[in-house]
Amino acid sequence: MKWLLAAVAAALLAGYVYWQRQWVKTTYVNGLAAYTGIAGREYIVERDCYIFKYKAHDTSWPLLGAHATVPELPSEVKESNVGAEFPAVRILGIVRIGDRFRIASVRRDTSRTEQRVTFEIVLVDESTRPFPRLDAYPMLDHSPEKEGAAPTILTDYAVLHGHL
Repeated sequence: MKWLLAAVAAALLAGYVYWQRQWVKTTYVNGLAAYTGIAGREYIVERDCYIFKYKAHDTSWPLLGAHATVPELPSEVKESNVGAEFPAVRILGIVRIGDRFRIASVRRDTSRTEQRVTFEIVLVDESTRPFPRLDAYPMLDHSPEKEGAAPTILTDYAVLHGHL
């Protein structure tokens, strides 16, 4: 009987350790000084992009990106790639040049091994799209974060629409 209790305790401990290693804490940081005023900005897409998810790990929202920053994606953005089999990604849709989006939130995901700041975005024509929000992580320049500033959207991907 003692060995059974010991086995159950060991299994629970192993499960807890595994859960702790996989755990990600999500915090919305729109109100922090470095991120104030980012939510609500509207952008125009400057390159065709894929809406996708990684097969190896799940994300809160589908991601938006292209081959330039996500080498696992096909280099040419084509409708025929939506739903096709690729080793590392599942392509769910396409966003075209000229489409517009707005930043809905600035999110910080913290795990045991890393901290990631990303923008949750909403396409302006969201009512006609199957995904309510997208994650802009692959199209962000994260170098400003080294100095405590917010990441920026790479101008190869999108440009600010209008003036704030």
